[in-house]
Amino acid sequence: MFKRIFLFLAVNGLVILSISAILSLLNVRPYLTSYGLDLQSLLIFCLIWGMVGALISLALSRKMAKWLMRIQLITPSGARADLYHMVARLARDASLPGVPEVGVFDSPQMNAFATGPTKRRSLVAVSSALLSQMEKHELEAVLAHEISHISNGDMVTMTLIQGVVNAFVMFLARVLAYAVTAMGKSNQRRSSYMSYYLFTFLFEIIFMIFGSMVVGAFSRWREYRADRGGAILTRKESMIAALEKLRTVKATAPVKKSAMSALMISMPRRGGLFNMIATHPPLEDRIKRLRQM
Repeated sequence: MFKRIFLFLAVNGLVILSISAILSLLNVRPYLTSYGLDLQSLLIFCLIWGMVGALISLALSRKMAKWLMRIQLITPSGARADLYHMVARLARDASLPGVPEVGVFDSPQMNAFATGPTKRRSLVAVSSALLSQMEKHELEAVLAHEISHISNGDMVTMTLIQGVVNAFVMFLARVLAYAVTAMGKSNQRRSSYMSYYLFTFLFEIIFMIFGSMVVGAFSRWREYRADRGGAILTRKESMIAALEKLRTVKATAPVKKSAMSALMISMPRRGGLFNMIATHPPLEDRIKRLRQM
C-alpha cells in the first residue's frame, strides 16, 4: 500500500513540475484575462496538460505495472523458463527488436496484459490462474495476442489519443463555460469567476463521457486487431479456444475491476452506456470475428 501511495504522489508531482517548467519555457500567459479568453494560450495550456500527463504515465507504465500488480519477473534460466522462451519465440516471429520482460502476477482470475513505453522496453504479464487453467496452445495464443499489442504500438497510440482527447475536453469545456458565463452578463466579477469554474467542471464531465466513447472505440478496435495478430502468430483455432475458455470462466466468475483493467485481455460484459465506453468488446463478438477470418 505504501508503494502505491508513494508512486501516485511521485507521478502527480512529476507531472505538475514538468508542466510548470514547460509552460514557463514557452512563456504561456494565463489564458483568462480581463479582456476575455486568450485562445492561443488556452490551446497550448490544454495541449500541454493533456499530453504531458499521458506521456509521463506511458513512460512509467512498465514500472507502475510491476508495483501495482506485484509482478514476479521470469528469467530464461529460472523457474517457468518455458514461459519466457515462449514469449521470446513469439517476439522473434513478430519481428520485435527484443524480448519483452516476462512476468507473473498472483490472481485467481485468468488474465494477461502488455504494457511499456516502446517495443524494446515492454512487459508481458500473465496471471497465476491463467497459467494453471489454460492448455499450452491456449496460453501461447494469449501471449501472441499481447505480443501483437506491442508489435502494433498500441500503448503509444492509446496514449496519444488519450492525450489529445484530454486536451480537447479541457479546451472546449473552458471555451463554452466562458461563453455561457459571458451571456449571463454578471456585474459581480467574483460571481462571474465562480460561475465560470462551475460551468467548466460541468462541461468537462459531459465532454469526458464523449471523449471516453472515442477512446473506447479505438481500444475495442485494437483488441480485434490483436486477436487477429494472435491468430496469425499461432493458429486461429488456438486463439478461439483461449477466448472460449475465458468466456466460460467469466460466465461463472465475474472479473473485479482493478487499476490495470484497461490493459487486460478481457473485461466483463455490461450494457447500455458501458458498452459505448468499454475498452474491450464482448468475448462473443471477438470469437465471431475470428471465425470469419
